[in-house]
Amino acid sequence: MVILRTEGVVNNTLLALHLIHEPLRLLYTPLAVFIGLVYGELPFMILPLYTVLEKIDPSLLEAAQDLGASRVRAFLRVTLPLSAPGLVAGAVLVFIPSVGAFITPDLLGGARTMMVGNLIQNQFAMVRDQPFGSAVAFLLTFAVLAVLVGTLRNAQRATREIL
Repeated sequence: MVILRTEGVVNNTLLALHLIHEPLRLLYTPLAVFIGLVYGELPFMILPLYTVLEKIDPSLLEAAQDLGASRVRAFLRVTLPLSAPGLVAGAVLVFIPSVGAFITPDLLGGARTMMVGNLIQNQFAMVRDQPFGSAVAFLLTFAVLAVLVGTLRNAQRATREIL
C-alpha cells in the first residue's frame, strides 16, 4: 500500500522523472491486486525453478549450440523441457495460495475487487451465511484438488514419456 498509494514510491518517482503530471490512481484497482499477488507469490515460483535450473548440465546447452542450434532454439529444445518439473511445481505452489487469497485483494483492491477467498470470508464474517460460505469453500477445495490430480497425472505421463 505504501508503494502504490498516490503519495507512494511509484507516483513520487514518476513525478520526479516528469513522466506524469499528476499522481496515478494505482491503489484499489485490479492492477494493484495483481501486483500484490505477484509480489507475494513470486518466491514460490522462483525457488522451484532455480532448483531445477541449477541441476541442468551446461554441456547440454553447449552440445545443442555445437550442433547448430541458436540460443533460442537451445532454450526451447533443451532448457525448457528439462525445467518442466520446476515450472509445474512452481505453478502449483503459486496457484493454491492465490486462489484462496483474501487479505491482499481486501487491502489493495478495496471493496471493488472480489475473489473467491473474499467471497468465502464475507459469507462467514459479514453476511453470516455459513451454509453458503461452506458450500463455496467446499467447491474451492474440490477445484484445487481436481487441478492437483490433473497436474499429477500429466507429470506422471510426461515422466513415462521421458523414460
